[in-house]
Amino acid sequence: MYHTLRFIEIHLLSTYDWFYISQDETFTNGFLLQDFVSHLSPGPEIYIGKPMEFIGGQEGWRYCHGGSGYLVSRALFLSLGPHLDICRSDILSSRPDEWLGRCLQDTLSISCVAEFQGLRFVSHDLPRNVDVENIDEDLLGSALSVHPVKDSTMVYKLQQKLDHIRLHKTYDRIQRLQSEIRNLSSFTPDGDSNLLWPIGVNPPFNPTSRFDLLTWEYFTEMHTFSCPDGSPKCLLQGVWLLDVQQVLEEALDQLNQRYLPWLHFRKRRLLNGYRRFDPTRGMEYTLDLLLEATTEKGHVGVITKRLSLLRPLGFVEILPMPYVTEATRVQLVLPLMPYDIDHIAGFLDVFATNLLDPQENVALTVLLVYDMGSSGQEKDMYEDVRTMLAELEKRYTYLRLEVSSVRTELASQVRLMEVVSKKHSTDTLFFLVSVWSEVTSEALNRCRMNAIGAWQVFSPVHYQEYSSDVSRPGFSIPQSAEFPHDGHFDRLSSSEFCFYNSDFMRASNRMAAEVQKEEDEDDGDIELLELFLQHSDLHVFRALEPALVQRFSRRKCSTHLSGDGYHRCVQSNLEGLGSRIHLAMALFDQDQTNST
Repeated sequence: MYHTLRFIEIHLLSTYDWFYISQDETFTNGFLLQDFVSHLSPGPEIYIGKPMEFIGGQEGWRYCHGGSGYLVSRALFLSLGPHLDICRSDILSSRPDEWLGRCLQDTLSISCVAEFQGLRFVSHDLPRNVDVENIDEDLLGSALSVHPVKDSTMVYKLQQKLDHIRLHKTYDRIQRLQSEIRNLSSFTPDGDSNLLWPIGVNPPFNPTSRFDLLTWEYFTEMHTFSCPDGSPKCLLQGVWLLDVQQVLEEALDQLNQRYLPWLHFRKRRLLNGYRRFDPTRGMEYTLDLLLEATTEKGHVGVITKRLSLLRPLGFVEILPMPYVTEATRVQLVLPLMPYDIDHIAGFLDVFATNLLDPQENVALTVLLVYDMGSSGQEKDMYEDVRTMLAELEKRYTYLRLEVSSVRTELASQVRLMEVVSKKHSTDTLFFLVSVWSEVTSEALNRCRMNAIGAWQVFSPVHYQEYSSDVSRPGFSIPQSAEFPHDGHFDRLSSSEFCFYNSDFMRASNRMAAEVQKEEDEDDGDIELLELFLQHSDLHVFRALEPALVQRFSRRKCSTHLSGDGYHRCVQSNLEGLGSRIHLAMALFDQDQTNST
């Protein structure tokens, strides 16, 4: 106990007003304890718990039973601190709680009390082999602690019992508040007509234009007809299937609670289901149920019932985020592979138009990647690229342009960034792009705002153009401004990434240390998304970025990628060919051609 008090005095005393000390066989009602201390003043020197008499002690001396737990105020700790060493040498006791009570009584003349400022510390002694279900709810709900709890399973049973008690109290409070709202509404100018359903929940979202309309999603017990990939129908899985099951179960429970004992309902099947998410209220449901109704006399009939339900929004919490400015210099990093040389001219033209002409605070690093088999060639394959970069640097004298070369067999994002990272300071903000990326000032600002040092990295999901051969056969390639009309957001690709050099260095070092511990594991061709997800504690933020556009391209999928990485790369190439309508039309035209 002496060392426990010393630890509290050194590390916690300046932070907290109250200190609760208990044994490992004590079950504590944390919610009630928090509410209890919130009504107490921490100013007086208070030692409150379950008072016990000293064996052979003086009349009126009391110590707080350790098994029941006890509270000590900060003011009492401040007064007790100088006397702890004296108590350690002068007081002998095999019980820590009794030792503390003797120390407080001898040095400060303070005894344990069970009540202070009208509030009473209540602790319940748990009988051996007791059935938790038979414990009185009022007794358990008013107890700050329960002692002794010898079995770990008993802890979960007690917590479940307390959660049920708190849940019922919450439902009762909601009903009382709804009754008060209903009674007070009669005194308003609109009367009861002003009441919204459900009572006490925010009114529905009011769209300001046709673009703000909230759409309803149709679903059945097994399928949904609004799929993320654009399919007309897909299976309900995971949390979405669980959501539908819970809503159907709740709808049946509400019906039986309302109509029992006259009618008892049993669900046969869901005829129609509709749901939509209202940002001001929550998830709204409309269900058409085919029900089997049984009367008190046993007569059975089948009826159809339409129900409306609402899953309201829970507690809304504001997360603190570090402050970010939009004046940070962004270092664009462009890895250039031998098979991408023909596309560099288009990238530089867009880069100059979108970022250099408006004089954005941006720098460019071009990383020329050579394969191991190109060492014997007399002519440099990147000679024309170096010429174009020199002309760009001559035209824009304020541009900070770096050209680096690397020779490697595994041209992964991580390996390439390790080369670039060593040449820049730790506070550099990198924006990794590809040769097909068309970066705008808006995308650049989003990179600055969403990449936060030691907190968050940003992986924008670019807008990918469909193949013109599939989507527009026989037509010319459109300009960049027409892209959003004929493409899709490529969620499977992470070719662009925003992060600070310090965050990358920490994640890279951590990955190297973890790989050394597992000799059989090879980091291989790993992407930045996998690096930050697996080897860092940073937030990885992925979001659709309409201001970041890519021309249609066939990505070369490295065989050194992980199984999931290679699959995502191949799937991205396939989905980038065209939409389902475009592919269907191409197949139709091909069939027509073959038939003639």
